[in-house]
Amino acid sequence: MVLSDRDILKALESGRIKIDPVPDLATQLGSVSIDFRLGTTFMVFEHSRYSFIDPRQPQSIGDAMRTIEVTEDQPFIMQPGDFALASTIESLELDDAILGRLEGRSSIARLGITVHSTAAVFEPGWRGTATMELSNLGRMAVALYPGMRICSFSFEEVSSPVMVPYYAKRNAKYAGQSTPRASLLADEGRQDGSPPSTGPHGDDDLVLEPMNGTTR
Repeated sequence: MVLSDRDILKALESGRIKIDPVPDLATQLGSVSIDFRLGTTFMVFEHSRYSFIDPRQPQSIGDAMRTIEVTEDQPFIMQPGDFALASTIESLELDDAILGRLEGRSSIARLGITVHSTAAVFEPGWRGTATMELSNLGRMAVALYPGMRICSFSFEEVSSPVMVPYYAKRNAKYAGQSTPRASLLADEGRQDGSPPSTGPHGDDDLVLEPMNGTTR
């Protein structure tokens, strides 16, 4: 059951949903959701330097991304076709019987900007900021400003408290994040006991080669 604005307020008062900093309910609370605001940290792929990403190699993913910090009054420009990871200003904590769903705002989508690809569900027990997968599907560049209402969260009551909340999971890769975090897909092989993939230099000295003839 999706929580109404009335029930969202009750959950905030009881601590079943915690949002920090406290939202301005006059502007951020909707009928069945709360808007979250865009932070100042972005991660982008260095596609001009590296030819591909190997999801089995942590260094491949980490080295291929660059972190960009902008000031509160400085826009982050999303060029057509761009992809970037960004985080919300607000940190969210969920009760063990409440899940959250992140959705884009219609006003942002009408500019061609999507805020998530597939990662819309935040499991009961989530703690941390939300990392958004921003994409510009339009044909014009769009300026995104820190502090703007970029996405919204709706909340649902699950049938009973989960046995293992997200923060208690052994493989909770993104628990407690405060800034955008690159994909940790490469860690899954290590967590499930399968041997990690090795490159031509071995696992410990893997080198991600830049594409020939490119500089940054």
